[in-house]
Amino acid sequence: MRRLRELLGVAFSGLTSRKVRTLLIMLGPVLGVAAIVAAIGINESSKGHLKAKLQELGTDLIVVNASSGLGFGQDPVIEAAAVARVRRLPDVVAVTGTRQMSDIVTVPFAGAEDYYRAFPVPVIASGLDLPETLEVPLVSGRFLNDFDESSGARVAVIGRDLADEYGYMRGESRTIELNGVPYGVIGVLDYVLLEPSMDSAVFMTFTSAMDDWDLEDPDPSRLYVRAPTNTVQVAEEIPTVVSLGGPDGANASVPTDLLDAQSQVDESLNNLTKMMGGLALVVGGVGIANVMSISVIQRSSEIGIRRALGHSRGTIALQFLFEALAIGVLGGIVGAGVGAGVVWAVADARGYTMVLSVVGLIGWALVSVGVAVVAGLYPSTKAARLEPLETLRLG
Repeated sequence: MRRLRELLGVAFSGLTSRKVRTLLIMLGPVLGVAAIVAAIGINESSKGHLKAKLQELGTDLIVVNASSGLGFGQDPVIEAAAVARVRRLPDVVAVTGTRQMSDIVTVPFAGAEDYYRAFPVPVIASGLDLPETLEVPLVSGRFLNDFDESSGARVAVIGRDLADEYGYMRGESRTIELNGVPYGVIGVLDYVLLEPSMDSAVFMTFTSAMDDWDLEDPDPSRLYVRAPTNTVQVAEEIPTVVSLGGPDGANASVPTDLLDAQSQVDESLNNLTKMMGGLALVVGGVGIANVMSISVIQRSSEIGIRRALGHSRGTIALQFLFEALAIGVLGGIVGAGVGAGVVWAVADARGYTMVLSVVGLIGWALVSVGVAVVAGLYPSTKAARLEPLETLRLG
């Protein structure tokens, strides 16, 4: 036990006597472990955020876009009668059609036309059941209703981001201008996670769109369909129902499938990052072996004196192995701490829930120790083979 304490003391003094060199050697394990921990932690936190979104959104929303074969010109549409046909499908509980308008400049007040002409606000003609279909509440006021539709009232609902941009106060009476035509703001729609563009949009009825903006018919270009059961089957049936069995059906998709696909892509990137982090650890191990080999030459006189005093080859080898072990342990701990700090910072900045495996932290720190010990085998063997007389020639 006394001999072990002496060896540890000699190894510790060898590391602390050359602090800059020791820190440079530690950079390899630190960067390797930090890169792996950070990449895996950020990926897992991102996947956790996606899973939370999936749970919040549900997996039963279908988005149907008009294909190029439906309608004419550059703006394919779905005939309004198709909305009723889709609604009659057995598993469908809600359907809403929308159509984005063009060449409309929306401003919160006179004098802001130049800015909003350069950065236009989306204007969407919408069915009356959009909040219920998307399962998105209103944070203020109400959505468009039957009276607005039948009377053609010039009223609008705006997205939450646009409300913040316009400085809209909850419950205030507010008018906005669409190409100079005043519209009263009657409500603010909350964030739409699956359609972020709606957060900065203005919603009006199809009647207003036809009366004021020369829309020829109330045909939507996109449908949102809520089908709590048999969602995939309904998505496959909708194109046929829309086109009445014709060759030019609409395109139906389940947006949450895209999030699942993104999660799978993140897993592939996760594996690639592990490989890159492992490569960084290997490079760090090579650096440890290289620098410690040079250290053996620089400390040859110390080794010669200890050999002359009766220290065995095994004792010399263990000293350098202990130094490599200490570098691996410290590098692993610091690297794991740095990686965890990066994960926390990114999760906090992006609003993720931090997901970090303690077992993973310990595991990658142990990998760092293993790499350092393996890298220290050659320098320790080289040091053990030095004879006292040979150390006089080296230094």
